[in-house]
Amino acid sequence: QVQLVESGGNLVQPGGSLRLSCAASRISFSFYVMAWYRQAPGKQRELVATITTGDSTNYAESAKGRFTISRDNAKNTVYLQMNDLKPEDTAVYYCNAAHRSITSFNYWGQGTQVTVSS
Repeated sequence: QVQLVESGGNLVQPGGSLRLSCAASRISFSFYVMAWYRQAPGKQRELVATITTGDSTNYAESAKGRFTISRDNAKNTVYLQMNDLKPEDTAVYYCNAAHRSITSFNYWGQGTQVTVSS
């Protein structure tokens, strides 16, 4: 079965950096639009960043200028580099894979916790 496994979440001080990784298995990775979402306690899950099969990227306003999404098709992995982290970035971060043509091929990882606190 399809697996998306996130890693890299941690406790970090404000202003710090983290790089999240999401390794995919059992999918044709290059055919998938990859995205990072996050969900803070008591809040709805929100989109953070996306990267298309052609490497076009899009970011939530809160992430622009601080976060960078990238992908390595050879490693079936998508990354989220997060810089200048703020306490409001605290959330569980989820990886999502959405096939570029088949809408039913949509998968989620289990999430990784990011906590920004002094």
